[in-house]
Amino acid sequence: MPEYKTQQQKKAFYKSAAWQSLRQKVLERDNYECQECKRQGKVYTDNHDPDKHKRLDVDHLKEIEQYPELALEIDNCEVKCVRCHNKKHKRFSYKQNRWEHDERW
Repeated sequence: MPEYKTQQQKKAFYKSAAWQSLRQKVLERDNYECQECKRQGKVYTDNHDPDKHKRLDVDHLKEIEQYPELALEIDNCEVKCVRCHNKKHKRFSYKQNRWEHDERW
């Protein structure tokens, strides 16, 4: 069973033909729509333009570091927009608005 603990191992996995094929199947299954936005009543789709920067990710529901046996399982993947994917992994922290509780007039 392969391991995906290091950056190098993960990079090799995400560049593999097996992952690219699965990624395309998941995008098609989820109709190129962010499933997290959809759960919140929003619709975020990609326009399939190959020249644009990637705006949709295919996310593993159970991370491959802990569950390497599920790395290529279609039921363990779903489409997320980059914003929702980053939010899930806490990649960016947003500064609090210092004027948020200030009086408005």
